[in-house]
Amino acid sequence: MSTLRKILSPILFPISLIYGFIIYIRNRFYDYKIFKSNQFNIPLISVGNITVGGTGKTPHIEYLIKILESEFNIATLSRGYKRKTKGFVLSTSDSTDREIGDEPRQIKQKFPNINVAVDADRTNGINQLLKKTKDLDIILLDDAYQHRKVHTNLSILLIDYSRPIDKDFILPFGDLREQAFEKKRANIIIITKSPKNLKPIERRFIFNKLESYPFQHVFFTTFDYGELCSVYNFEEKSNNQDTYSDYDILLVTGIANPKPLKEHILENISKKIHELEYSDHYNFKESDLKRIEQKYNSINSDKKIIITTEKDAMRLQKFSNIANNLKDSFFYIPIQVEFLNDRTDNFNQQIIEYVRKNKKHSFLYPG
Repeated sequence: MSTLRKILSPILFPISLIYGFIIYIRNRFYDYKIFKSNQFNIPLISVGNITVGGTGKTPHIEYLIKILESEFNIATLSRGYKRKTKGFVLSTSDSTDREIGDEPRQIKQKFPNINVAVDADRTNGINQLLKKTKDLDIILLDDAYQHRKVHTNLSILLIDYSRPIDKDFILPFGDLREQAFEKKRANIIIITKSPKNLKPIERRFIFNKLESYPFQHVFFTTFDYGELCSVYNFEEKSNNQDTYSDYDILLVTGIANPKPLKEHILENISKKIHELEYSDHYNFKESDLKRIEQKYNSINSDKKIIITTEKDAMRLQKFSNIANNLKDSFFYIPIQVEFLNDRTDNFNQQIIEYVRKNKKHSFLYPG
């Protein structure tokens, strides 16, 4: 718990109790069908979390796209966090992060042939996608675990390995959006950001603490970091990361938890790190770019580069007047999901079979 939360705990704890009670009643109203959940004649896969902050939703959405895109016509739908537009927006190759948000823009850049849409009202978003796109087979709902107005037959819950939900408390005293026992709604639970060398006894301990239900499938994933890619020269990739072992690295991040990326850089690229940290989904301004440039120029070395995250790169690319020396030295590290314990095929088959059996033109679809 942060120092500020400890200081404010006499105020925050009662608020959390009230908020938790409201959320509990809301969920029971949906469970007992007092509140209506809308059903759609198309497979929907929800990917979400209970903990606020980064649990790796976007990389897991991208993983689902990779295993489905060769066979199915896919759309993704999210609210488009921190975008400046309202209502439903269907992205194009020219959409900016201000129009659709940084994460949807990242997905559209990586997968230009799929439909990427944003709408805070998921019901309206699904209806609009079905109207505007033909032969749609599957919609992936990003960050929709608490969006119970839409009924999903396959719900994936992500839990950060380093932030177990059984040790946390509901907002604002803790970081939980709802009570930890609401994990019961998930069909699949994924423990994300797990260590690559996770031992079987540790895995068993986490599994037992999770107390999952028999119908729930539990997986462990980690992040595999790719080659450095240029933020501004889109077709250019850097040299091997080993090239930079004697370089100074300016690490610029605007994500919830930059610690795993920092650890990767320390272990695999360079031990000499200088940091500039911003808040999650930070909207970079011209003044921030000047600050980055000043910090970079203050590093007393001829061998230096800037590294940021893929999501931050989406928000930094809007600056066209960046100095050439900064532009040539600005890189991001893409990440992708890797399943542990040889469970990749098991997960892939479960997802693919679900979509095959339930796509809207299949007579097997339950309705």
